Amino acid sequence: MTYSMHRRAFGRQLAAVAAAASTLPAWAQTGASPAGAYPQRPVELIVPFAAGGGTDVLARAMAETMRRHFPQNLIVMNRAGASGAVGWSELAAARPDGYKLAIITVEMTMIPHMGLTRITSDDVQPIARLNADPATIAVRADSPFKTLEDFLAAARKDVGGVRIGNAGPGSLGHLAAAALEDKVGVQFNHLPYRGANPAVLDLLGGHIEAVAVTPVEVATYVAAGKVRALAIMGDKRIQAGWEQVPTLQERGIDLVIGGWRGLAAPKNTPPEIIQQLRTVMARTLQEPDLRATMAKQNMGEGYLDQPAFLEVIARDNATFKQLVNKLGIKA
Repeated sequence: MTYSMHRRAFGRQLAAVAAAASTLPAWAQTGASPAGAYPQRPVELIVPFAAGGGTDVLARAMAETMRRHFPQNLIVMNRAGASGAVGWSELAAARPDGYKLAIITVEMTMIPHMGLTRITSDDVQPIARLNADPATIAVRADSPFKTLEDFLAAARKDVGGVRIGNAGPGSLGHLAAAALEDKVGVQFNHLPYRGANPAVLDLLGGHIEAVAVTPVEVATYVAAGKVRALAIMGDKRIQAGWEQVPTLQERGIDLVIGGWRGLAAPKNTPPEIIQQLRTVMARTLQEPDLRATMAKQNMGEGYLDQPAFLEVIARDNATFKQLVNKLGIKA
């Protein structure tokens, strides 16, 4: 799986959706909101993970930037639990009027196959993909594991004794670490948390040996010299201070796993509202300061408009269903 996008393709996606804005009424293009037009009040944005994690960081930065293109504020509401299912269940049950949105993540294509929730992407209306990231394995900077090989050797020696935290059962980190186990023939002690940030804090506190997350969740600590990334699970190395971090493929392990974050509304939200939000997201994701914030946090670009995003969701749903079944990961 390849989750990165070439910058030219990124620009073409943005231009195509911006062009679609010409089909919207004038108030939707200019940001004005006359009586009776959407939105008339602030819109809630559900983040289905704890504050401080990568999804929360992106949601808050996006909400701030979106003010330039949307006539009402987005109010971020954290609804952590069940690897995202708590927040997504709230979205699925919400009135389809555009006043409650949510960040959806790749876990939506994972946890239904594990029996953790009945909520799937079919129960909501995806709008746009916001970014895409590889998974990573990281340890404390003072860890005895200097390389990925050190880490895996310890796991082979102490079967089930190496503790690796993740953002919850069925999270990207959970499945990424489980897939790594399967590939190299080791066994970790998987410890689920209510989001990536609590897992990283326990890593910093010395309570676990490693975390399986995405780069954004540990980027600040890597930059501060407190955390060391051992490898990423992308098809190529990434930037922003991670140039020396190898891919698994460079270490002879043929495994590429990554995730994404997107915006979604309740199913049956009126198409004119969905179209307005698609246009707003295309413009918001093009703002230089938001893109700079994402780059600084090592959050990969990966904007996709609705049609292409739906294709990614369908592909990942099939891929992770097969992986969950192969590894026998069930709730």
